[in-house]
Amino acid sequence: MAAEIQPKPLTRKPILLQRMEGSQEVVNMAVIVPKEDGVISVSEDRTVRVWLKRDSGQYWPSIYHAMPSPCSCMSFNPETRRLSIGLDNGTISEFILSEDYNKMTSVKNYQGGVTALCWDPVQRVLFSGSSDHSVIMWDIGGRKGTAIELQGHNDKVQALSYAQHTRQLISCGGDGGIVVWNMDVERQETPEWLDSDSCQKCDQPFFWNFKQMWDSKKIGLRQHHCRKCGKAVCGKCSSKRSSIPLMGFEFEVRVCDSCHEAITDEERAPTATFHDSKHNIVHVHFDATRGWLLTSGTDKVIKVLSFCKRKSLHEMYKNCY
Repeated sequence: MAAEIQPKPLTRKPILLQRMEGSQEVVNMAVIVPKEDGVISVSEDRTVRVWLKRDSGQYWPSIYHAMPSPCSCMSFNPETRRLSIGLDNGTISEFILSEDYNKMTSVKNYQGGVTALCWDPVQRVLFSGSSDHSVIMWDIGGRKGTAIELQGHNDKVQALSYAQHTRQLISCGGDGGIVVWNMDVERQETPEWLDSDSCQKCDQPFFWNFKQMWDSKKIGLRQHHCRKCGKAVCGKCSSKRSSIPLMGFEFEVRVCDSCHEAITDEERAPTATFHDSKHNIVHVHFDATRGWLLTSGTDKVIKVLSFCKRKSLHEMYKNCY
């Protein structure tokens, strides 16, 4: 009986299709333009480039745009051709690319220490991670132009990913913390901090209000602000702390005594869950079709976590280490 011939395993080697050169510094991020022979790149040399394939078969920049500061990250929505670019100076710049990808038009600039970006194409919301440990949700869908802050990290936010089918945002901090935010709730914008020369609760003067201190013969107090109402208050009138998840404060923050009494247990219910990735994450990607979460870290480790489809992200994540 003739010996069975075993087929040789196929070894697939990557084939270099194109090289795109010209950036003077590190290219921090690049994406392939879907359904187009094109690539968008941003670099520390402050340039944004859109590379299109020419008749010669080579890729050449159809757009070469200089930014005021090095480009740290970007997010591109191919359906609307909206390009959001995070800069080292803390600005997010938005552009609309023309249909032929030969022109980019400036839309708007936002402020924030940007370290990561991701986009919700359905709600038309841009999420940005910041070096000040916060995540900001920018409503750029033409409704109110609001910016909602999410506080749930103890270190700078280094990576973001959005699970559109469950409306959950995944943010990763420099300390390895992963926060899964439920974005399917009606969140509230934090109030602006009010200016005052005296406590807006007890009318005690603050330490720079010399006239009122002299008139009342009282020593000035240090100024604080209630995170719930934004009023300027003294320490005595803001001795309590509380979480306010719908305002993005998952950790307890300073509130005035009257706001502390008004906040209900339902309002203190968390809207995020917290996990330890056990490595310093620099990039995260969620594949909704397979329920996989990929993280890569400074420890040179890549982790791929598999989730059951019937459970939400925070229910599935706790069993994946």
